[in-house]
Amino acid sequence: MRSIEVAAGVVDYAEAGSGPPVVLLHGLLMDHTLWDRVLPLLPEGFRYIRPVLPLGAHRRAMNPGTDLSLPGQVRLVADLLEALSLESVTLVHSDWGGALFLTARGLDDRVARQVILPCEAFDNFPPGLPGKMVALAARLPAGIQLAARQLRVGWMRRLPMLYGQMARRPVPDELIRRWTEPVLSDPDIRRDLLAYCRGRFDKAALIADTEALRRFQGDVLVLWSPDNRVMPAAHGRRLAALMPRARYAEIPGAYVLSALDEPEAVARALGAFLTSAPAANEPRLPRRSPRARHRADRQAAAASGRTCHLHDLSTLAPRFGTPEARR
Repeated sequence: MRSIEVAAGVVDYAEAGSGPPVVLLHGLLMDHTLWDRVLPLLPEGFRYIRPVLPLGAHRRAMNPGTDLSLPGQVRLVADLLEALSLESVTLVHSDWGGALFLTARGLDDRVARQVILPCEAFDNFPPGLPGKMVALAARLPAGIQLAARQLRVGWMRRLPMLYGQMARRPVPDELIRRWTEPVLSDPDIRRDLLAYCRGRFDKAALIADTEALRRFQGDVLVLWSPDNRVMPAAHGRRLAALMPRARYAEIPGAYVLSALDEPEAVARALGAFLTSAPAANEPRLPRRSPRARHRADRQAAAASGRTCHLHDLSTLAPRFGTPEARR
């Protein structure tokens, strides 16, 4: 593991390969190991960076007093990209949807392309039944520790309010133990997690910040899992319809954590997207003033809805080419 300092504190990250940067994010009470089964199957020629965000499974507590609410976490992702001097990033979202808001905050200059796996979006913060259970645990004395211990019990972990709706396949005990160890053993890690979970989630603002993605000018692959019950199927299509260069594909049979449920299918679709030519060679449009952005958003909202162009995985691979798997 490597580490780098940002304003919030020291962030650990794993790195492999060289070439254009691909940043793979994770969700609450998870770390970079979410991608362990996908990474070896991705094409060579890219620099894969997997940061450990301060969402409860991190091992270095952030600086005391740091804003770790949703807006603070969005800023942290932007600071991380800047600290690593990354340009033309492909940003990959999974479960946690906070980094979708880089565009709304005017912080997406370093992001050229995005891949959106099932994640929070629009008003689905915290998401579904598991998200509501975490929010409740965060407000009870020692509730987070209790929830983490319950995750370590196999039959309890498979309940719908825990991981039963997050992953179709059983999540290995060793992975759950790794993800829950920091929050059980370090009070400063619990402090960081609670700072996020107890933050305010304004539904109207969340919807507006998601819909700001219509300003994103890069290529986007929305790689949704319609069989999951936590991130609505309609949200995947709605996200794809927002962005002018977005395409939609599905991972059938997977739940939220498709990187665990169907790593080969995720790697195939992600690899095909990475190795495909951009949809257009035009430079990204210059950033507009806040007033101009607001006017454009109002005009777009008043316009008739776009047709979402759907592509299943069988059509994605022939169109973009099948990447060679890393040995």
